[in-house]
Amino acid sequence: MKLNKNMGTLDRAIRLVIAALIAVLYLTGNLSGLAAIILGVVAVAFVVTSVIGFCPTYLPFGLSTRKK
Repeated sequence: MKLNKNMGTLDRAIRLVIAALIAVLYLTGNLSGLAAIILGVVAVAFVVTSVIGFCPTYLPFGLSTRKK
């Protein structure tokens, strides 16, 4: 199954920056407990979607940040 990319460069970069920020907050001890777990999952999802260029949550809404 081939996934059609639906994420633009800026969208992918913003997600990677947010994931890095979450990692820094966790590694410096400013983020812990349930918030660390939830945001850790979000950060991993952001990294994966940025790397593959496809966000499944955009599909039901017909969204795409990729230039045509």
